[in-house]
Amino acid sequence: MEVTNFLKKHYKHFNAASVIDAAEGYKTHLNNGGKMMITLAGAMSTAEMGIILAEMIRQDKVHAISCTGANLEEDIFNLVAHDFYERVPHYRELSAADEEALLERHMNRVTDTCIPEEEAMRRIEHTVLKFWEKADQEGKSYFPHEFFYQILLSGELEQYYQIDPKNSWMLEAAKKNLPIICPGWEDSTLGNIYAGHVIAGDIKNVHTMRTGIQYMMYLADWYTQNAKEESTVGFFQIGGGIAGDFPICVVPMLHQDLQRTGVPLWGYFAQISDSTTSYGSYSGAVPNEKITWGKLGKDTPKFMIESDATIVAPLVFAIVLDM
Repeated sequence: MEVTNFLKKHYKHFNAASVIDAAEGYKTHLNNGGKMMITLAGAMSTAEMGIILAEMIRQDKVHAISCTGANLEEDIFNLVAHDFYERVPHYRELSAADEEALLERHMNRVTDTCIPEEEAMRRIEHTVLKFWEKADQEGKSYFPHEFFYQILLSGELEQYYQIDPKNSWMLEAAKKNLPIICPGWEDSTLGNIYAGHVIAGDIKNVHTMRTGIQYMMYLADWYTQNAKEESTVGFFQIGGGIAGDFPICVVPMLHQDLQRTGVPLWGYFAQISDSTTSYGSYSGAVPNEKITWGKLGKDTPKFMIESDATIVAPLVFAIVLDM
C-alpha cells in the first residue's frame, strides 16, 4: 500500500483531499455491496489508462463502462500498434507546417501522441470489416463493443500485439463480457470507416451496427437489474461530454418517461474534470446541478476533483486497489 500511504500522508487539502475523499467513497460504496460504472471521455485509452483500468476490471472494481467510440477503439489501436506510436513532447511548439508533415506521414496527433494510421487504424479495419460483413450477410446486428469482443476473443489480433495484453482494458472487459455503453459511436474513426463501407455497398444493412437508442434500452435493462435500494450503482466520471451525460440520464428516463417506481438514484457520484463551471457546460457542472435533473439525491455521496484525469484517475484507482 505504498502509493495509498503516500497519498494519505501528503494529499490533505483542496483537490488533493478530494482525491482521497472520492477514492474512499468509491471503496465504501463497493464494500456496501454496490456496483460501479466508470465513464471515459477524452483520450484516456491513448493516455494508456488501460494499464490500471484493466486491473480494476480484473479485480471486479468496475461493473460497467460508458465510453466514447474513440476510447473503445484506441485501446485496441494501442494494443496492436504501440511500437509505431510517436510521442511529441514539444507539441505546444508545432507550427502548421509541422502538423502538415505529420499528416503526410499518416501520423494522427492526440496532444503529445501520434497514432499511426496504417499500423493501427487500417490494420484494425482489415480485421473488423470481416466481422461486420459476416454479421451483415447473416442478417445479425451487434453493438460496437460486441464486435470488438468477438474480434479479441477470436485471437485474430494476437499476432499483432505490441504491449502486454494484461494492460488492455478492452481485452479484460471482453474476458468478463463487461457491459459497455458507447453512445455516439459514429463519432469515431471506425464509425467513419463503417459509414464509408455502407455507402460503398460492402455492408448492405446500416443497422448491422446497433444504435445509440438501443444502447439506452440495453442500459435501462442493466440498471434495472443491478440497482437496488440496498446495493445501488455508483457513477465515476472521467471528463464530461456524451460518455457521462448519456448513461447518467437512464435514471430520470426510468422515472419520468417510463413512470417506474422503486428505481434508486445513482448511489455515488465522482467526477474528474478540468472544465470551467460556466456557460452551461455539462463537463463543468457541479454535482448538485444533477439533483435538479433527477439523477442524484441530496444525500448521494458526491465528489468533484478539478484536475487532469490522466494524473488523478490512476491515483484514485490505486487507492481503490490498495496499492
